[in-house]
Amino acid sequence: MSAIDSLPPLREVIAEHQLSARKSLGQNFLLDLNLTAKIARQAGDLSECDVLEIGPGPGGLTRGLLSEGARRVLAIEKDQRCLPALAEIAQAYPGQLEVINGDALEIDPLSHLTPPIRVAANLPYNVGTELLVRWLTPKEWPPFWQSLTLMFQREVAERIVAQPGSKVYGRLAILAQWRAEAKIVLSLPPGAFTPPPKVSSAVVHLNALPEPRFPADAKTLSHVVAAAFNQRRKMLRAALKSVSPDIEDHLKAAGIPPTERAEQVSLEAFCALARSLKPLD
Repeated sequence: MSAIDSLPPLREVIAEHQLSARKSLGQNFLLDLNLTAKIARQAGDLSECDVLEIGPGPGGLTRGLLSEGARRVLAIEKDQRCLPALAEIAQAYPGQLEVINGDALEIDPLSHLTPPIRVAANLPYNVGTELLVRWLTPKEWPPFWQSLTLMFQREVAERIVAQPGSKVYGRLAILAQWRAEAKIVLSLPPGAFTPPPKVSSAVVHLNALPEPRFPADAKTLSHVVAAAFNQRRKMLRAALKSVSPDIEDHLKAAGIPPTERAEQVSLEAFCALARSLKPLD
């Protein structure tokens, strides 16, 4: 394995700082620096961007992002054991890496970042989906980020890019595809990680659209989609009864047969239903 910078191989870093991955923190470390650099490249040209990284661990992806020319990286790490290893990376890249010790679910990183901003992370498995939903549902759009390049369990990645008719098509696909271009750009086997997880992983790249793909009130769309997929085996006229007493009329107005099930309904049709329930100004 060829080096991507002057720092020691990750196995040595982990051994020196005794950084055994902790299941309670959703940690699975990538040790191949050529692979972390490849993931960083999926985020695009980083030379004019600040990059937000969540859960850097011993810094494998952090080093990939910096070696690929990121203007600056802000890394949020909950595990204090990783801070000395990350401090060594900061010394090797003066002024380009800032590390915040804390919980990414509780920290607002925007005061530490200068646009344009991209997000790139091997997300801890236990918070990955929640962070993605937060980034896809801000109060205002466009969001603070230009793109998200995120590693998930393969199953979650497939849910993000799923199409109508698929068994994994659901709320996550609607939220992601309504406001972003989403595609799987890299697949990784369990053996790429230490310790190896029980499932394969995949990297998803999402580019923020300047405006949503179809017009709809965000809260109404989210409410309708959640209700529809919470009872995905039911016909929509039953699954959405709690949304409106006149739901059959709204379904017909949106061009959706009331006997359809949620997994058969396109993003465009869900947006039409949201507009019928709450017309836009």
